[in-house]
Amino acid sequence: MFDTSGARRQNVSVRIIKETFLAAAGWGHPPAARHLEVWRKTVKTAAWRNWVDVRRSYPDTDAVKVRSGRTVLVFNLRRNDYRLIAAVHFNRRIVYTLRFMTHAEYSKDRWKETL
Repeated sequence: MFDTSGARRQNVSVRIIKETFLAAAGWGHPPAARHLEVWRKTVKTAAWRNWVDVRRSYPDTDAVKVRSGRTVLVFNLRRNDYRLIAAVHFNRRIVYTLRFMTHAEYSKDRWKETL
């Protein structure tokens, strides 16, 4: 595709690993289902190159270092009621969904030990 400036524009989608995980989380937490679907659609069409780009879409997203030493992104969903934990590989355009939990579960910090 070409934009009006004549420069080539690339249409590349982000691949979400474990999309079925998102559907299951929605079934388990019906108030969050719509928000998870919006997140999925947003991510699939995102052109994120780094964490700053992510924060343009989701300003309340935090980068958190976990026990393995890796950094994951924590997305606040449904007015901060839920947390979606994901590993984002910007260079490969892949997002791995890792955990979904309520704010109360997230606040216990136990999830960090398993990642």
